[in-house]
Amino acid sequence: MDANFQALSFGPADILLPQDCDLTKWAVVACDQYTSQPEYWQRVEERVGSAPSTLRLILPESCLDGPNVETDIMEINNTMTRYLREDRFRELTGSLIYVERTLHNGKVRRGLVGKVDLEQYNYEPGSASAVRATEGTVMSRIPPRVAVRKNAPVELPHVMLLCDDPQKTVIEPLALRKDRMELLYEFELMEDGGRVAGWRLDSGSMAQVASAFQALFAPEAFQARYGLAPGTPVLQFAVGDGNHSLATAKECYERQKKLTKPEEWAALPARWALCEVVDLHDDSLEFEPIHRVVFGVKGKDLLNEMLQHFPGAYEGEGEGHVLRYIWAEGEGAVTVPHPRQQLPVGTLQTFLDGYVKDHGGSIDYIHGADVTRDLGRRGGNMGFLLPPMGKEELFPTVIYDGVLPRKTFSMGEANDKRFYLEARKIR
Repeated sequence: MDANFQALSFGPADILLPQDCDLTKWAVVACDQYTSQPEYWQRVEERVGSAPSTLRLILPESCLDGPNVETDIMEINNTMTRYLREDRFRELTGSLIYVERTLHNGKVRRGLVGKVDLEQYNYEPGSASAVRATEGTVMSRIPPRVAVRKNAPVELPHVMLLCDDPQKTVIEPLALRKDRMELLYEFELMEDGGRVAGWRLDSGSMAQVASAFQALFAPEAFQARYGLAPGTPVLQFAVGDGNHSLATAKECYERQKKLTKPEEWAALPARWALCEVVDLHDDSLEFEPIHRVVFGVKGKDLLNEMLQHFPGAYEGEGEGHVLRYIWAEGEGAVTVPHPRQQLPVGTLQTFLDGYVKDHGGSIDYIHGADVTRDLGRRGGNMGFLLPPMGKEELFPTVIYDGVLPRKTFSMGEANDKRFYLEARKIR
């Protein structure tokens, strides 16, 4: 790694970019989106056709439990190998890419693409590592993702790391240096995904970024910012999107470590994972709640059980955690007074997990209130709308309390999620 980044968990990477193809067809949205809307992925399939595309290099989560998943994974790996053999990629060695993503609402999200050191990442609750998860990791979700990654020759990231930079010292100043950088791409994204442009950092910009990160992560400044005792380990980055994808990369790296001498670990391509860093205080960044839809249940029975489960719970809105629901018979709310959990999502998730375990059904996590309402109103379903979490609460919560309840927040609507574009060799 560049000497300027030695003390950091994030730095320049050997980045692969597609060449000689239609980038609008190449880039597709993160695989964990639209899991309950197969028509979305069907539209993407029809639009891409036979053109080179990351659609051929990823497996939508809705297909992870499909009957042909092993064949699908084999085909993905074969396509990756073929794209490499056909020189589908241009490689940018030791590079960082400054990204401007124009969202569907016209706001611009600024980010920095590079690699994160998985040796400095830990998803266990209460971890003191430099890079930490923001939500509980569901271990049952890791093995099928490992099956996709373990033999893959390249990775494509939808992981977004957050840094807490209220003075906007690291990423935002790069907007004034674009005339010194090489423009790598600029194009429209499909399916109302907005627009994306990327510039390769020059050496001066790289040094500026490293210096700003070092100042931001200075132990004394970090401890003063959050009122922590001297010696408290610095949290450099919190995972904003792609918790389970990064956990999967970590698992694959740990497996390779067992087969490799410790002195060789630093040279393993799997030690690193490509990602995009975004400032928590970026003006475009809004924390959107991730809603719940329960499938295959009787709504009246679920509501009755909820009212019985929580002491003093009642229909309507009041003091406490207000759990708003939508089902075939209309909309309403249940108020849980004196909740044990810090956030309404924790109160709801604890109940739903137990209910589905005892009574059957399944839970999906939905980005977007309109989709939740649509699915919730269908027979046999019940949707729950959750309030947003203030983004300023994120770092203190991770530092003091550990991870949040899983699927607490999302950074934007589904069509604003990261699209697959860059890649990196991992074997």
